[in-house]
Amino acid sequence: MGAGHSHPLYRDGDSVAHTAPAEVKIVGLVLFVLAVVATPREMIWPFAVYAAIVLVVWRVARIPLRWILPRMLIEAPFLVLAVLLPFAEGGERVEVAGVQLSVAGLWAAWGIVVKGTLGVAASLTVAATTSARELPLALSRLGMPGLVTSMLVLMIRYVDLLSAEVGRMRMARISRGDSPRAIHQAGAIAKGVGALFLRSYERGERVYLAMTSRGFDGRVPELAAVGAGPRASGGQWAFALMPAVAAATVAGAAWVAR
Repeated sequence: MGAGHSHPLYRDGDSVAHTAPAEVKIVGLVLFVLAVVATPREMIWPFAVYAAIVLVVWRVARIPLRWILPRMLIEAPFLVLAVLLPFAEGGERVEVAGVQLSVAGLWAAWGIVVKGTLGVAASLTVAATTSARELPLALSRLGMPGLVTSMLVLMIRYVDLLSAEVGRMRMARISRGDSPRAIHQAGAIAKGVGALFLRSYERGERVYLAMTSRGFDGRVPELAAVGAGPRASGGQWAFALMPAVAAATVAGAAWVAR
């Protein structure tokens, strides 16, 4: 299960982005995403500025494109939805390469793609520079309820365990003659998903009982983070929130110029 110091998306490093307090990065991420979402989709130039901000942060954090771009494929299902919108929406239509597309659908697709991509990029940036052991303390300092904090931290901690369980179940099926690519095996795959859910539920109950038997009461005190650093200073807040403040300024300028 690992030592719990990192998660699959964490990239070890010593940049200023890695050493910044986790609570500041979480607040900066929320503010940045809100600025991106609040920007009118008809305005093109603000999104170019947001992308430039993300690239600068990647450069400061020393996160190479070859590492982060493959991990952004997590948004692929939303991109498929965006591709379908120009065909499904009604209203005014425009001809593109001989195909009639909805203008409203094109704008909706553009909004989903650009805002989703920027949101995923910003989230992966925070994930790549924040280890799992920093999250409980950061969320606690931000006033997050202890029960919610525990659920989020345990979810991150057990992702690797569930992934390994899926791999073992798949290997067991293949060793018994199963072909995962065959359509007629859909029933077996569905049963495997159900079995994984039951195992995960039962494991969660056992973990909870083990935690309560050791005195866990739903709270995540700061002392639980061994070797935790001090609270973020005013200078750290000001420096780490610069990208988010810049994004909020751009969003405000976009609404004024609209």
